[in-house]
Amino acid sequence: MSRRSENRNRGRGLAMLAALALAAIATVSGGNAGVARAQQIVADGSSTVYPITAEAARRTDTRIDNNFSGTTAGFRRFCAGETQISNASRPIDNDEIAACADAGIAFVELPVAFDALAVVVNPANDWATSITVDELRRLWEPAAEGVIMTWRQIRAEWPDRPVTLYGRGRDSGTYDYFTGVIVGKTRASRHDYQASENEEELAAAIASDPNALGFFGVGAYFRHWEELKDLAVDSGQGPVHPALREVLSGRYQPLGRPLFLYVDAAALKSNPQMSRFLRGYLSDMRNWVHFTGYMPLSAVAYDKALARVDAGTTGTRFNGALQVGIGIDDLYNN
Repeated sequence: MSRRSENRNRGRGLAMLAALALAAIATVSGGNAGVARAQQIVADGSSTVYPITAEAARRTDTRIDNNFSGTTAGFRRFCAGETQISNASRPIDNDEIAACADAGIAFVELPVAFDALAVVVNPANDWATSITVDELRRLWEPAAEGVIMTWRQIRAEWPDRPVTLYGRGRDSGTYDYFTGVIVGKTRASRHDYQASENEEELAAAIASDPNALGFFGVGAYFRHWEELKDLAVDSGQGPVHPALREVLSGRYQPLGRPLFLYVDAAALKSNPQMSRFLRGYLSDMRNWVHFTGYMPLSAVAYDKALARVDAGTTGTRFNGALQVGIGIDDLYNN
């Protein structure tokens, strides 16, 4: 064999070895990428629950992709298999249960905290200190659009000045809950209000508008209590503010509610990091959740939530509907 042929064959051999090496690297890289995808935790949904999940991730030193698009939008992603955790400020509804079932996605329902919806105004408002559930209904129902436009139309002794409305957007579980318990029909309201999924934007807007009235999770009010004023809500038993003791005692009705995580059962089973994260999330919440502006459940409720994680218990206890004055301990009794 000539030296030229020998060199040519050696070159071919080296090229083949290089190709095999590259293929092996690609296989390993692809395998690592596949493992990384299998181990990732993506959360989306409620902006109310978002800061709780963010704080849990920080405290457990867990890297997750945590987002907020609103509870309803978050469930759409969850039931499409795009996320492993859905932060939710209301229970999953019947349409969402059906969508998850159609996609073959089973879920574990975990209550994580108590919340209340706060009705807030600008601190320059010196005429309103409380508002009744009936007044809220007449102000927010669809028939009020373009009709009830002043404070005097809400209550005769209030001034004849415009009322500017602010609230959560229609992809929000807070919006669903507020309309369900105040208007009487979920996702039904007047549309002439300034809507946002971002509570910080709403708080800033209300703080700069003397005529404002808005609603969002009480955590946002607690974060901005120096810039806003909350109204006591009267459901027929006298005005009540959304203080911790009033919410947990059930006196702040109908605007007290539980908050949830919905976890993809397959991801919980296949991803050890998910189980570690959820156990860290739930096991010490009573000692820190109040720092996020929300209220802890009982120790018994957290023990039962941890048991649901360990057992991978799927399904919902809410039958696809809002339930006012819910007792978490009773719902998760077995």
